[in-house]
Amino acid sequence: MDQQPASGPASGPSEPTIDPRSLLVFGEVGRAGSLTAAAQALGWTQPAVSQHVRRLERTLGVPLAVRRGRGIEITEAGRALLRHADAVAASLADAAREADAHAQARTGTVRLAAFPSASATIAAETVTVMAERHPGVELRLAQLEPPEARAALVAGECDVAVVFEHAGEDVARGDVDATWLLDDPVRLVVRRTDARAGQPELSLRDLADEAWVAGCPTCRRHLVGATARAGFVPDVRHSTDDYVVVQALVASGMAVATLPALALRASRHAGVFDVPVADLPPRRVLALTRRNTAQVPAVGHTLRALRTAAQRHAGD
Repeated sequence: MDQQPASGPASGPSEPTIDPRSLLVFGEVGRAGSLTAAAQALGWTQPAVSQHVRRLERTLGVPLAVRRGRGIEITEAGRALLRHADAVAASLADAAREADAHAQARTGTVRLAAFPSASATIAAETVTVMAERHPGVELRLAQLEPPEARAALVAGECDVAVVFEHAGEDVARGDVDATWLLDDPVRLVVRRTDARAGQPELSLRDLADEAWVAGCPTCRRHLVGATARAGFVPDVRHSTDDYVVVQALVASGMAVATLPALALRASRHAGVFDVPVADLPPRRVLALTRRNTAQVPAVGHTLRALRTAAQRHAGD
């Protein structure tokens, strides 16, 4: 018995592939009404325009334009094709306008992550400035501590991460670009009625016998490391990463603390006084971006607004 061929989907002829450049040239022919006028509009020679029309006719297997006297007449198939040519030209014009809007930073979305005190100062001011100067750019702010902000940046969940680092740390490692914003001094914070409040400068050792408030895990490690170099282990009674709570505890006389200047700039309790500290270097505040994304206009404008805001706060 003869075997029958296995049944399967029928394979028909493939769809013709239209050269989009030739389609746009034919659209110009239709608008201009002749090959000569289309060539003049395009700045081409007439044979070059004719070649594109013939290419389309060979691809589609149907005449698109026929000679009539000194001009041409578009066939019915050609008129149908012209509608598609006009649609492609309009779509390309829309694409060019949209790309230009992004290039000029007139539109786009920038996701910004920042730690709490930077969110309340530098980042908040940046949101306002961007809304005024680049209203088409949508800036979205999320508050994240530096490790989480950096992780979000690497994962593509934000575009700019405002972070800080203490001496010896390197948050800009890997495929990340860093833009320096400011050096943020760290201050000793004591009760306003404390006799040491009027001192021009203190050292950590001056407060070795006090109870302490520790901040976020990074800040706590920094504090413990600094006090170890000063020769003592701090008596950490309270732990909070909320600088408002830190100041409330200090104002009540329950503890002393260290706080960066940005935190005091964001919110200051009337019952505390901050004093420069001799043996604590400032922390560096940086804006991180993924490699080369600073070249995106909306991101570049955001970085410039962050730098301007940071320098104003550094001056204050």
